[in-house]
Amino acid sequence: MRIAKEREAELTVLHVDLYQENQGVTRAELKRAVESVFGPLERTRYVVRRGFLVEETILEEIAADDADVVVLGSKQAGRWRTMLRRFLDDPDIETYLRQKLDCTVITVRADE
Repeated sequence: MRIAKEREAELTVLHVDLYQENQGVTRAELKRAVESVFGPLERTRYVVRRGFLVEETILEEIAADDADVVVLGSKQAGRWRTMLRRFLDDPDIETYLRQKLDCTVITVRADE
């Protein structure tokens, strides 16, 4: 939220509902959950996507939204590294994402 505010950008909050877990999260539930912690957010879009792989679904949403900046939580970045280890010997997540995406990639800790 801080990065979106600093850049005067629109914010997209994305939740990936995995087919295999089928939590059935709705957009309204996502919005309520976020606003219960942070209050109402201006210029914010809430998106729920279903997919088999979190990483693939995130990439699809980034491409569909034509995002300028992608902010990943450090926990999510760790999942990306695990996924990449299946394909690469010593993955550098920042380099991989920069090659795949035409946007800025920022990784933040929960307390930032």
